[in-house]
Formats: sequence, C-alpha cells, structure tokens
Amino acid sequence: MAGNGLSRGGRPVTARKGDRPVTARKADREADGPVRVGVLALQGDVREHVEILRKLGVEPVEVRQVEDLMGLSGLIVPGGESTTIGKVLSETGLLDGIRSYFYKGGPVWGTCAGMVLAASATTGGRQPLLGLMNALVERNGFGRQVHSFEADLDVEGFDRPFTGVFIRAPFFEDVGPGVEVLGKVGERIVAAKGENILVTAFHPELTDDVRFHEYFLREVCGI
Repeated sequence: MAGNGLSRGGRPVTARKGDRPVTARKADREADGPVRVGVLALQGDVREHVEILRKLGVEPVEVRQVEDLMGLSGLIVPGGESTTIGKVLSETGLLDGIRSYFYKGGPVWGTCAGMVLAASATTGGRQPLLGLMNALVERNGFGRQVHSFEADLDVEGFDRPFTGVFIRAPFFEDVGPGVEVLGKVGERIVAAKGENILVTAFHPELTDDVRFHEYFLREVCGI
C-alpha cells in the first residue's frame, strides 16, 4: 500500500498481449445504433468516465433526470458526497428511477460514493440509499481526504494487480448471499459484484488502466 501522497493520474498500465479489450462491436452499432451507457452527472468524476467510455467505443450519456435512463445498456454512479447525491436523487425522482431501471435488468456500477449508495445498509447516519446490493457499507471507512492513498489490488479475474485510487473511500463490512467479493484491502471489501451490479470503493477512472470499465461492459452489461 502506498503512503498518503495521492497521484490523481494513478500509475499508467500498458496493455499486454493476451488482454481482451472491450469495444461495442461495429456491426452492432450499425444494426441497432450506438450502445449507450449512462454516467450519473450530479457530482464527481463524470468527465473521466465519459472519456473512457468513448475510448471503448460506446456512447456516453450524462444522466440528470429519470428520462435520461431510457435505452441505456448500463449506468455508472460515480464518486462524490453520498449524502448530497442521495438527497438530489430523492428530490429529482432518480432514486426510484434508478431502482426501477436496475430491477428491470439494467446494469449498474457504483464507484466510491456510488458504492455507498448501492448498499442496502450503512453503519453511519441515515441517508437515502439505492439498496441494490445486499451489503453493509462503512462510509469514509479509510478516513478523510488527507488519508487518500493508492494500493495495488489483487482482483478476482484479473491477470495482474490493479492500482486502486482511494479518496475518502468506503468499504463493505459485510455482504450477503449473491454477492461475489472481487477485491480486498486487508480484510476490508473494496470491490464486489452481484447480479447486474458492480461496486468499487476506489476510482478506476483516475488511472490509465481501463480494465474495470472493460469488466463492467463485458461481465455486467454483456456488451
């Protein structure tokens, strides 16, 4: 685990022979139009996610209202302040809108605050939660902004470690049936997968390594 000095760009990772890049197939785009993946655009690293999605051949959609969820092949809920995002989700109807999208089979990926919102319960104070994954989350589990760090993570299904960028990061204290743990820092769960859902406590969009975006598109969205 690295020390407190946070490098926003992370450490670049070059693609190696044998890695399988994910792009929306050209034939599919021509037949059915572009594959569209949403990024909740209320707070956080929206632009970074949007740029990576474009790079991987899908059309990013910035989601600010319920109508923006229509026709999406997946939805990314990025980092930010989970209580603030939860409040805005409630006020705009997006809390129920995203739940409806998910329970109708829509794939969701929550990063950092998105991981908090995806959980079914939190150890902290009461706040709006999407409740998409059977898990108990510890908000700011790794401390405040000054305790931000990077760590090389062994991730289930990845052939080499992934550099996780942790900023006021949560972790899952416990998970229920149907949740597959993908990565840990010590005994703290920082990446997990369920049916139609992926969560990461860290920020893959702040590195040059697109493997988690590829994983979401391939394994969760089925693109």
